[in-house]
Amino acid sequence: MDIIKHRLREEIKRSNYTTIELAEKVGVSPEMITQYMTTKKLPRLDTFARLCSALDVSSDYILGLDDYR
Repeated sequence: MDIIKHRLREEIKRSNYTTIELAEKVGVSPEMITQYMTTKKLPRLDTFARLCSALDVSSDYILGLDDYR
């Protein structure tokens, strides 16, 4: 789980989106985006898929199954 949290947090930081913009694209509150970055909370699968799409990153990369974004 640590690699998922780390990679998700890094990709959110790397994106050009504000927390509010990303939240709107994904369909969650800005507080949820913050929780994904700062707590042990992980997104639901449908939200995870939308996050990967919005961040233009492979889900396999975030999950630690692949080393390439």
